[in-house]
Amino acid sequence: MNIIIAATKTCNHRPIIEEQLQDAGLPYEVMFFEDHPEIIEKYHLKTSPLFIVNDKVVSVGLPGEKKIMELKTERTNINKKDISEKRALKRENTQMVPQPVSGETGLVIVDTTWGKIQPMKIAEGVRTVGELEVHKFQENGIPVIDSRTSDFYEVSTISGAKNIPYNEIAERMGELDRNKTTVFFCNGPQCPQSPSAIRNLMSAGYPPEKILYYRGGMHDWITLGLPVVGGK
Repeated sequence: MNIIIAATKTCNHRPIIEEQLQDAGLPYEVMFFEDHPEIIEKYHLKTSPLFIVNDKVVSVGLPGEKKIMELKTERTNINKKDISEKRALKRENTQMVPQPVSGETGLVIVDTTWGKIQPMKIAEGVRTVGELEVHKFQENGIPVIDSRTSDFYEVSTISGAKNIPYNEIAERMGELDRNKTTVFFCNGPQCPQSPSAIRNLMSAGYPPEKILYYRGGMHDWITLGLPVVGGK
């Protein structure tokens, strides 16, 4: 968070704002109009003081204690650790897809250190589904799209899945049937590839109600003992 007090050197309100910011523990910078005339030109304002946060004027004059407290809360939230940062440190050689244990039927090795945990709801209007729904969709012929890059798909995927990598999805949107609901998945709850594919599609105008997000992806599919096939 970047906070600037832009003011004249004789401004009586500037010290008040500085005291409020100091009490709130918020870092700030003072820029005087006399030394920085480009500020007046940039914001088309010469009223003193200007209270600027992240390059935006949020107050002309005193911002008030309420605004200061809002900024303090916002900064506290920003500084809180993301849940993904509470996990074990990332391994040097990550294994994004669970792998079977040699000679041990039904056991797999899972790398818990990679990626960033994705939200359950990935976008407005897009429904998140689980394995029971995906299985039913397979039986009913609903399209299932593996949004991972081809190197993952060529090793293994969910039966019947077609590969359209997330970074190609907008250009290959014509391969999708807008009249049918389509399931998108990737490597699992900590993988950003299918969320990126969904957002790219929506940005290109694809209807969100025709998109289903299988958050569990290959991670949950495999750890639940469900079958996979070679991608090719």
